Amino acid sequence: MKKTLFAMAAIVGLTVTACSSDDSNSIKNDSTFELKVDDLQGDIKDGIVTLDPSKTYTLTGGLVVKSGATLVIPAGTIIKTSPTALETSLYIAVERNAKININGTAAKPVVMTSGKASPAESNWGGLIICGNAKVNTGDNGTSEVGGLSYGGTDNLDSSGNITFLKIMYTGSKFTAEKEYNGISFFGVGSGTEVSNIYAFESGDDGIEFFGGAVNPSNLVIINSYDDSLDFADGWQGTATNVYIKGITKAGVEGSNNQKNPADALPMTAGKIVNISIVKGDDKFKADEKAINYKEGGGKQTYTNLFVAADMPIALCKLSTDAGVVANLAAGNFIITNYTFGAQITTLDGPKLSGTTTAATGAGAGASLPSWADWTK
Repeated sequence: MKKTLFAMAAIVGLTVTACSSDDSNSIKNDSTFELKVDDLQGDIKDGIVTLDPSKTYTLTGGLVVKSGATLVIPAGTIIKTSPTALETSLYIAVERNAKININGTAAKPVVMTSGKASPAESNWGGLIICGNAKVNTGDNGTSEVGGLSYGGTDNLDSSGNITFLKIMYTGSKFTAEKEYNGISFFGVGSGTEVSNIYAFESGDDGIEFFGGAVNPSNLVIINSYDDSLDFADGWQGTATNVYIKGITKAGVEGSNNQKNPADALPMTAGKIVNISIVKGDDKFKADEKAINYKEGGGKQTYTNLFVAADMPIALCKLSTDAGVVANLAAGNFIITNYTFGAQITTLDGPKLSGTTTAATGAGAGASLPSWADWTK
């Protein structure tokens, strides 16, 4: 996603959808917030709001979990967006000091998707989570979308948990420079548990980390129309088991800081363990290669990397800014144990070590790994 800050107009003046207690289409929770299944929107200001997994909800506007409140989404819950609402007005956001608990299972994942008859990328915004962890753009930043505050000094901060989530047809656009991701993590701490996410058909990045220290695992990112996995602004996490297919720009884009690439601290120190990168069908060009190392780059370590034979010739796209040059010279871009497809012939940039032909990537090379069978 582009690094342009803006406050989303839709988040201003949100109204809570209220209903009488005898309305069979409403659910009253441990909160002053009342919601309707067919009109899910507004501010959850306090308490715990738990959705009903037997219902299919219609997201009709922005749903914001305010500081101090918790949204619980049980296994099997389905949220579909309104097919007639403005696409950029449809999103779910979690403020700093709020929590979201997405409690899906392999048999009953939580589903967030388009409600259009013929769904496509950019049909709605996506999921935005803000936390109190360290970022190198300052301790009190404003999220790229939503205008929410994020960042701080607590890398152990928890914004709740996400497990077994299918999030599809996200990434709606204000302009070419103002777009949502599938999921955006802004300063999210390592106390937030994130595992088993399927991000499908995002109009921008599939999943992006802006600083923070969250450690996600078991990520499947399919058909993203910018970068698939993106991290920046001092992210200190480890992503384990990542399967990427359908790449428009970069499979992974990693950077330190857009405005101060050489000196911003804490320096990005992202680790990716067990990753497969597959270009996908002919409409995907992977213009920025398997890995785009840019804007200072920071420290990036890839272990057990599988790049499929359908990728373009160069393995990496490398910026030439002073931070990138210095970090490459310092050996801060490292790939250990890897298999590159026959098309990968240009290996300039990363420090390569370990075995060169036995990497399984996410688990099965170019094929979907068995741990991701739940996404089928």
